[in-house]
Parts: sequence; C-alpha cells; structure tokens
Amino acid sequence: MKTLFLFFILNTFYVLGFSQSITYTEPEPQDSRSLDFEIIGKIHDNYLIYKNNRSDYAICVYDNSMKLLNRNALRFLPDKILNVDFIVYPDFAYLIYQFQKRNVLYCSAVKINSDGKSMIEPVRLDTTHINFFADTKIYSTVASEDKSKIMIYKIQKKNGKFDFTTLLFDDSLRLQHESKIPSNFDDRKDLFSDFFVDNTGNFVFTRGNRSNTRDFMQDLSMVTKSPDIDTFSINRIDLSGNYLDNVKLKIDNQNKHYVINSLYYLKKRGNVDGIFTGVWDIDNKKMISQNFQRLDDSVRMLAKTNGNDKNALNDYFIRNVVLKKDGGFILTAEDYYAQSQYSHWTSYAYLYGYPSFSPYSYGYGGYGGYGGYGRYGGYGGSPYNNYGSRSRYYYNNILVISLDKGGKPDWASVISKSQYDDQSDNYLSYALILTGGQLHFLFNTLERRNFLLGDQSVSGSGSITRNPPLRNLDRGYQFMAKFGKQVSSNEIIIPCTYRNYICFSKIEFQ
Repeated sequence: MKTLFLFFILNTFYVLGFSQSITYTEPEPQDSRSLDFEIIGKIHDNYLIYKNNRSDYAICVYDNSMKLLNRNALRFLPDKILNVDFIVYPDFAYLIYQFQKRNVLYCSAVKINSDGKSMIEPVRLDTTHINFFADTKIYSTVASEDKSKIMIYKIQKKNGKFDFTTLLFDDSLRLQHESKIPSNFDDRKDLFSDFFVDNTGNFVFTRGNRSNTRDFMQDLSMVTKSPDIDTFSINRIDLSGNYLDNVKLKIDNQNKHYVINSLYYLKKRGNVDGIFTGVWDIDNKKMISQNFQRLDDSVRMLAKTNGNDKNALNDYFIRNVVLKKDGGFILTAEDYYAQSQYSHWTSYAYLYGYPSFSPYSYGYGGYGGYGGYGRYGGYGGSPYNNYGSRSRYYYNNILVISLDKGGKPDWASVISKSQYDDQSDNYLSYALILTGGQLHFLFNTLERRNFLLGDQSVSGSGSITRNPPLRNLDRGYQFMAKFGKQVSSNEIIIPCTYRNYICFSKIEFQ
C-alpha cells in the first residue's frame, strides 16, 4: 500500500489540562482487510461490533478495556445476506437483515442482548416476490430519534418510476401500519435526500428535480407521509430561481421541525454563492422560514484551499447538521474532490455524474453512511475509476457555521487540514463527536514524520482549540476516522488497520 500523504496547517494552539484516553482491540486472525463490519454500539458496559468475513457472521463483544469477551457466531443467518441494519437500545439491539431464496426476498429481525446473543428466534417482517432482472437490495430501515418507531421501507422500480411500501413498527416490532404507494418519481431527473421517520411515525424526505440528468436541482419538494395515511403529501418549496446541490435533511423532534440545508448557486454550473436553510413546521405542515444566505468574502478566504475566492466553496459538501436547543443548528462542510489522469471530480461531477443518486442508494451514497451508520464495507476502495484510471483523493478544510432558528449565520470557523491519498480515501476525512458542549473533529495528521490522530474542538461561540493529539504509543496503527461512531456521551469507536488486520480503537474524552 502506498504511503498516505497528508499535512496539517497549524493555525490554533495546544491547551493543557485536556485529556483523552485510547484503547485498542487485539488484532484477530480472521479479521483481515477484506472484513466487512459495523460498529453496533454500547449496551450496558459492553461494546458490540458486527463482523462478516466471507459469510462468516459474528458479533464480537468487548469490555471497557476493549478486550474480547466473546465472539458469537450468528448461525441463524443464511449463507448470503444482502443487507443488515442495527437499532440499538439501552438493553438490547435489533438486527434487521435481508436475504434471498430463489425469487423471494425476505426481511427478518432478531433481538440481540448485551452479550451479542440472540434473545428470540428470527421474526419475519416482510417478503417480496421478484423476477429474474429485479433489484435485490430493496429493503431499508430507519428508526426515530427516541427509537419508539421503526420504519422498514422498500422501493421497487417499474418503467422508470418508483413504488414505495412502508411498514411502520413499534419498539416491540409490532406492525402499526402498512402502506403501498405508487409514485411518479422519475429516477432520471429526481434526487432524494436521506429518508427519515420522526418520533410520531411520519415518514419524510425531500425530492429535488432537475431539467435533465446534468443539471443542478431547480425544484425542491418536501415529501411526507403520516403514520396512518396511504399517500404522500408533496409540498413544493420556492427556491426563488436559485439552484441547489446535495440536500441535507434533519429532524428536530424537540421543536417539531424539519430542517433543510443545502449549498446554492445563482445560476446553472455557477459558483457556490451561499447556504440555503429552510425550517418546516411538522404540526402546521408548512415552511415557517427559509433563507438564502450569501457567504461573505471573509468566510471564502478562510475556506479556500486553492484557486480564488469566487470558487472557494465549490468542492464543499455538507457532512453534518447538529441541532441546538433553541431551534438553531450548526453545519459542518468538508472540501472534497478527486482527480484522475483523465478528469477532475468536483462536487458537480460527484453529484450528477457517476454514481447517480436514487432511492436505491439508501440516501446519499458514495460516503458510506457518514456519521457512523454505515458499514466499512471491506478494505480498500478502488483506486481505479473512470475506465481504469488511477485516482487521487483530496479531503481538505472543514467549514463550521452556526445558524440561528431563522437560518441566519451567527459565526463561521474553519478547521484547516489538507489530506490526500492515491490508494483509497479510507484514511481521509474526519470523525465528529459531541462532548462537553464542544464539537471534536478527529482526523489523521502528520507531525514530525509520525501519523497521529489530531483533535480540534469548536466551542459554542465558534472558537477553535487544538487539543493534544492522540499519540499512537504502539505505532503502526492507521485510523479510519470517517467510519467512527459515537457510542456514548464521551466515547467514540474508530476502526483502524494494524499490519494486515482490522482492529478497533475506543477513545474516551475526560
């Protein structure tokens, strides 16, 4: 594997008295770099990780010191499963999985305890008959913030259109309502946000529309479905002649709002002008505020990594939306692009070239369920794209913007970083953990020829602190920060590679 090149721009300072501790799991012989895994979470005092090595399915259970307590083989799973999802509660977790037998797809669930063992026999949730040419990964699972509602939905494509089936369950997997909804959604022109279910059982997402497959979104609609209604409610949002790229939707259950965010353009294929924010009132079923906020030159100067101020934001993607109690929110966006010998991938190419986004991508794919909800999906990431050309991946500055409940900026800060790799992007980007009223950004840095996991935090007022890096005392570990998952109020688990094995690090903030 080629050496990962990166450097860190120092624009902040060390603060004494802040401490983190890091603990590693021992590499296991069967955990090669081809391992597929999911960080399930923390149940009681145990940490659970799902692993799949060539259809050898298991849940590994670790104690507080990340020592292996048990490796439970999941013998109830069939030889080949198409998808798994986990919903974690304080005392147990649901494992929801999909598999195929002949021309039938099955969606089933098992209840898992803190020791990683099944508590019940598998429960069949749904079945679907398919033909030979049909898509097989049709089931997806989302849970409400309070875990009281579980939505399993399937999307079937017919003549370029999508038919939705939604199955709403309670936290005991009792079916509350099933809906089958034909739609006129067009996979060639429509772009969808992630799909969510709120605490009352409403199913919600946004649909963007473009005039052709190579345009930015020129129309946007809020799509909702009430728990006991068998139709979609589609409400168009006025974009005032502006254009959007990727839309990030967030449910604010406390204030009963849906929060919509996107970067926007004044014209097709123009430069990013600023941030669009919209707040949808759930009870009144209408937009109560929307704002196109141009980002001024001071923000552009901070954010740019190369080029001029006009195009400084063109390669940024909104990664996270962090809600505040007062109805405001904090956005994080990262400068990302890739190059091959034949092309330069910008945000435009990423969004509207290959791969295209559809409901089959289970939300905005290409980033693997950023935020810890998706599996690593095997080691690597192909270095060959665009018809066999070798690519270089770049992940640069992080823009952090705080907005009030009306969508107007309170402050903006930039965490400066520069990362690139020719092999894959598995070791690039960052992990985000919210602890002690601060946002901590963890990412690989190079200091004095040693790779360290850097930690910079942003306070509620926007000030940036460079905390002491998490030094790798054992050396040889390479962190895959972007696949990290926060598992408690002050703990995050980050996968890493050690020699030819995958292991896991637990970082605790004190």
